[in-house]
Amino acid sequence: MRAIVHEGKDGLEGLKLKEMQNSQLNDNEVRVKVHTAGMNRRDLAVVTKRHKAEDPALIPGSDASGTVETVGKCVTKFKEGDEVIVNPGLGWQKNSDAPPEGFEIVGLPDHGTFAEYYTCTEDHLERKPEHLTFEEAGVLPLAALTAYRALFTRGNLEAGQTVMLPGIGSGVLTFCLKFAKAIGARVIVTSRTESKQKEALKLSADVAISTEENWQEALASEQVDLLIETIGNATFNKSLDIVRKGGTIVTFGSTTDDEVTINIRQFFYGQYNLLGSTMGSAEEFREMLGFISEHKIKPQLDKVFSMEQYKEAFEYIQESKNFGKIGFQVR
Repeated sequence: MRAIVHEGKDGLEGLKLKEMQNSQLNDNEVRVKVHTAGMNRRDLAVVTKRHKAEDPALIPGSDASGTVETVGKCVTKFKEGDEVIVNPGLGWQKNSDAPPEGFEIVGLPDHGTFAEYYTCTEDHLERKPEHLTFEEAGVLPLAALTAYRALFTRGNLEAGQTVMLPGIGSGVLTFCLKFAKAIGARVIVTSRTESKQKEALKLSADVAISTEENWQEALASEQVDLLIETIGNATFNKSLDIVRKGGTIVTFGSTTDDEVTINIRQFFYGQYNLLGSTMGSAEEFREMLGFISEHKIKPQLDKVFSMEQYKEAFEYIQESKNFGKIGFQVR
């Protein structure tokens, strides 16, 4: 099978399109003929930070949609021809405060979805929502699940509250915007680029401002109940300053420096809540699929690349050119 593979060199220089052996199908496994494989910033991190040249060849990728080609003799949930999507979380079945020991994400350390076929156990697949195309379903899983847990499980966002999304444009934050508006929340976004601010307003964001301006001056009349922080050191104290006293910051990423310094006295006098979040359980994944089906929510699909355009796709997400999700059209 054809696959996008990382081997032999560090970083993006180690990427190539090559033939790989299909894994043997076990009795409890399903082989999926991949239609679309979604791309996330995690895939960039895998090949630039974690996966080195001396390591074995690795197929990256955490998201995919496709059709079931073959099922093992013990599989009962699916049959050949079923349209499915991949749950990118491995080893986290039930809702819990944090992922259990041994939790992994598809695409590292084992092979991922950037290939013509993906094989996994049946409990790591779900049926494709009927209102989504294969392209839409293929780019959905990791980002939508991350957004769902951050907003609702961790952030407890409710209708009528205000959520702020600094750095709008990523797949996760565009899902946060759509999810929040679906329940009747007010949404404030920031971006360094005016074009992304305008795109967010088209998606029904209530307010869009520059990430680099003074948020307190720009939002003097706003009260932020929940802020989703994914930038890190560059914006963390601005985020803390803008959230109402007793409000909540949920963080699941850091596109700038990981380490931040805060005034702890300001923090405890303000009665703030700071919560971490990471993807979500299989139970939350199913809840999220029900939520998007009920509200007919679709991913903000920015661009779909061919497998031959792997280098262009990795550079595209590295330079944060995307507004929403990107992916590879495998078939």
